[in-house]
Amino acid sequence: MTWTGTTVLTTPRLTLRCFQENDLAPYATLNADPAVVAHLGGIPLTAKYSDEMAAWANDLFQREGIGLLAVERTEDSSFLGMCGLHHLDAYPDDIEIAWRLAHEHWGHGYATEAAAAWLGYGFTFKSLPRVISVTEGVNVRSLAVMRRLGMTFDHNARIEEEGMTFDVVVYAIEPSSPERGGRRGT
Repeated sequence: MTWTGTTVLTTPRLTLRCFQENDLAPYATLNADPAVVAHLGGIPLTAKYSDEMAAWANDLFQREGIGLLAVERTEDSSFLGMCGLHHLDAYPDDIEIAWRLAHEHWGHGYATEAAAAWLGYGFTFKSLPRVISVTEGVNVRSLAVMRRLGMTFDHNARIEEEGMTFDVVVYAIEPSSPERGGRRGT
């Protein structure tokens, strides 16, 4: 695995890039935080699995130009978490936008800013016809981000991911959605 750190997008405050090796420890810490994984099955991830996820994300970006890549605060190069576009097993015909930030970086608008840049990229450069986002109905923070992005409720579902079953809500957005919010990356 090459830990390139290649910049994909920038926003006014963020650099959205491939993972680099020095991201692995803070990413593992984030993925082991009970507050972060509460709506992801509730089981903290091992450092080994976290590293494998980062490698998978970089590989997916090299293959397809999408991935759940690193989010860095540009002003001080702090690793905040990940965000991006990927394939969700439960919805093979769609692309999902997802984010996961370290608990101490919640409430600053970083998830919305990063996700808005990825949506702009997906619609402009990947010509995606729509993007979905999936979360548990009680995950009010992620639901708020979805709404700020201009996403609208699509349907409720029960999905299985990695051997776990979740009751979820699915939100969606199309490139022509008049409510498309947030700022695009450059």
